[in-house]
Amino acid sequence: MPAGRPTKPAEIKRLTGNPGKRALPEQSAIMLIPQATTAPNPARPLLKYGQELWDRVWESGINWISPNTDLELLLMTCEMIDERWNLRVRVMTDSNPKDRRGLRELDRQIVSNLGLLGFTPSDRSRLGVAEVKKMSKLEELMAKKANRG
Repeated sequence: MPAGRPTKPAEIKRLTGNPGKRALPEQSAIMLIPQATTAPNPARPLLKYGQELWDRVWESGINWISPNTDLELLLMTCEMIDERWNLRVRVMTDSNPKDRRGLRELDRQIVSNLGLLGFTPSDRSRLGVAEVKKMSKLEELMAKKANRG
């Protein structure tokens, strides 16, 4: 694994003014990936927990999840969530060390996939799509008022 910081995506360099002054791809050479306007249906059936993740991802990540390039990774991750639930039930009832190791490996794969999709704090920041920010008191009051009104 290379040492040092991971490279920043060209989109981030453009937003920050390209402080390193390295050559960036021409805007005309960049292929735009279509953005979803509604959540697509999964191509394969999902169980309860996988479907819940599918819905949550599309609800919160519709601005950066592409229906053209990210669907298979998202679908596989949702299937892993279903598999995780079944494996976790087995671990909780049988206490088989092999199953427990398998569960932890599956957890690592899920976290890795969620990161690739931009669903960890550091990956969201790296992609430049969102930052977690605490609401100010004024923002909290305004949100409460909007929910009541």
